[in-house]
Amino acid sequence: MARDDRRPRLDSPVEARRQLMRRPTYDAELFGRVSERIARFIGTARFLAYMTVFIVVWVLLNIFWPGPADSAPDEFPFIFLTLLLSLQASYAAPLILLAQNRQEGRDRVNLEQDREANARAHADMEFLAREVAGLRMAVGETATRDFLRSELRSLLADLDERAGVGDERPPSHGGPPRT
Repeated sequence: MARDDRRPRLDSPVEARRQLMRRPTYDAELFGRVSERIARFIGTARFLAYMTVFIVVWVLLNIFWPGPADSAPDEFPFIFLTLLLSLQASYAAPLILLAQNRQEGRDRVNLEQDREANARAHADMEFLAREVAGLRMAVGETATRDFLRSELRSLLADLDERAGVGDERPPSHGGPPRT
């Protein structure tokens, strides 16, 4: 049996097929930016005003503009207008969808950044809460001015009792009595 050399072997790589025509290349980012600009324009009142003026002018021209004298009047004067509007809608819909997809991608990135910022803020708040709790515990163990005054008053009262001073009271400012 003779072996057919034209058949590919399983132990050798397949050769790449040549393409007759190259595929066109384009800048996807530029195309996306242009489509977003078009979609933004289509969503404006200015676009609606331009389309309204265009359609009104088209209708008026097709109603009142006399055609050539030797031809019969057009029975369907608005077919080409319908074709133009359908063509505009068939291009507008994919452009709007492309712009929405790009916006969705940006929203996804922004959402992820917001989540990261929220996680950092949450960690910072937990750290600060622990620090405040530690400070409260530390402050709770320190003597306050009122506590010191009351302790000094009680010590002074004890000293007065031991010295036998009795009912004489020192002035309220805490210093020795003036003579």
